[in-house]
Amino acid sequence: MSNSVKKSPVWTDHRTPGTCWNKRQASKAVRRFTGDVNNGKWYRKLFCSWNICDYRFYKTKQQAIHEWETSRWLRERLLTQAEIIKDWEKFYRRK
Repeated sequence: MSNSVKKSPVWTDHRTPGTCWNKRQASKAVRRFTGDVNNGKWYRKLFCSWNICDYRFYKTKQQAIHEWETSRWLRERLLTQAEIIKDWEKFYRRK
């Protein structure tokens, strides 16, 4: 079986507690609404979407390697280029 990979190198911020809590509050607001939701996208009016923090970070493999080459801090942590590539794949490439 082949490994699944993302189509674009994007890392999302779905692991922070604030994001999870706000999404849960939005779901509660929609579920507890007593009126009728006519349109499929109408639920968005029930909860302010600005309260949900969905961050997306985009970084290519070449950018990660360039950052390692130019950053003194990363090299002082004794990270090799292979470890930097492995971290990039962990956050940006693999599902």
